[in-house]
Amino acid sequence: MNEKSQIIFMQARLIRLAAKKWNTGIQKANALMYQYGLLDMIRDCFDTFHMEGDQAVLYELEMVLKSKGLDIVAALGQ
Repeated sequence: MNEKSQIIFMQARLIRLAAKKWNTGIQKANALMYQYGLLDMIRDCFDTFHMEGDQAVLYELEMVLKSKGLDIVAALGQ
């Protein structure tokens, strides 16, 4: 699998993992990640992220959201 495919696969896995953890639908998790640039971050940091587990990467993404002052639950309208 080429790197572009691996990045897309990682983004999809993290969207599904986030949706499950955040207790929301895949579309809402995807929209939130897209809105805050997390999908681009996954692409840009892939060289580092692919060496970590998905849980660790999701934690990093959540820390980015928190550093921007975002309340994930409130942003998802829950």
